[in-house]
Amino acid sequence: MDARPRTNAEYILPLKWTEDSGLEELCGYLEVLCTHLPVLVVDGSDEERFAAHGRAFPPAVRHCRPAHPECLNGKVDGVLTGLDLTRAEYLIIADDDVRYTPSALSRVLALLADADVVRPQNYFPAPLPWHAKWDTGRILLNRAFGSDYPGTLGVRAELLRRTGGYSGDVLFENLELLRTVKAAGGREARAGDLHIARLPCSARRFFSQRVRQAYDGLAQPLRLSAELSLLPLLTWCLRRPRRLAGFAGIAVAAAEYGRRRSGGSRVFPPTAALWAPVWLSERAVCIWLAAVRRMGGGIPYSGTRIRTAAHSVVTLRRELRRGTDPVA
Repeated sequence: MDARPRTNAEYILPLKWTEDSGLEELCGYLEVLCTHLPVLVVDGSDEERFAAHGRAFPPAVRHCRPAHPECLNGKVDGVLTGLDLTRAEYLIIADDDVRYTPSALSRVLALLADADVVRPQNYFPAPLPWHAKWDTGRILLNRAFGSDYPGTLGVRAELLRRTGGYSGDVLFENLELLRTVKAAGGREARAGDLHIARLPCSARRFFSQRVRQAYDGLAQPLRLSAELSLLPLLTWCLRRPRRLAGFAGIAVAAAEYGRRRSGGSRVFPPTAALWAPVWLSERAVCIWLAAVRRMGGGIPYSGTRIRTAAHSVVTLRRELRRGTDPVA
């Protein structure tokens, strides 16, 4: 890839940190990234950390505060602020733990020439801590039955401006963005063979996100029905070891299929599929806890509660025709 920054594209990184243990590594990544395209960090961290980030980031990084306080979801606040500030045609939106290579950047931008949104595939690079192996079971099952939801998307800025952005009052913001593009008549390119590294979170953070991640399933009726059936199914299987072994075997086989799809065996280790039954057992419990949260008013998020996981395409299409925001 040409070392000169691409002026028709910009990298938007929404950030909100409560501790800075990964700051040096992130700065090193941003320094390389800035040689390939402009970078905008929309930083919702506290004042002390915001100032420290401004001093630490490479000079080429644009660093600003989020400007959409009406958004309950801080990441959407960051994306919409970036949309306000950029003049680029193509946007790469990425969480702070996503790590692009130059070739991956080039591929996303090339796909955006013919698509309105690009969905690549994240993976955890080796060596994997145990909880990253656990979460890889989820990724492989998503790949087996469709596509995974990564922490990064490529999108055409013009389409997001035409829709007025997307709702900031949902938990599953990536699904909301994808559905907004679809509701507006846009085209999605699913690039399951475009593997982009994602740094594993801490074990503590991993456990704190179990119910919150399950809450995303409430936006997908078919998936929700399947996941709600897992706990009764597992209870039935526990009565006989053969049933339990059969359940685990089917889960591993499905995950292995997901591992091999779209060249996944290049980045997912051979033992990754063995973690699929563990993740399914977790989801069997957490989806019911998420349903209870929904009935109790929503999932806790940054001092508030978010009730809606994501809006349906039908709802978004209707509200786009009316020119109004979707209702929860």
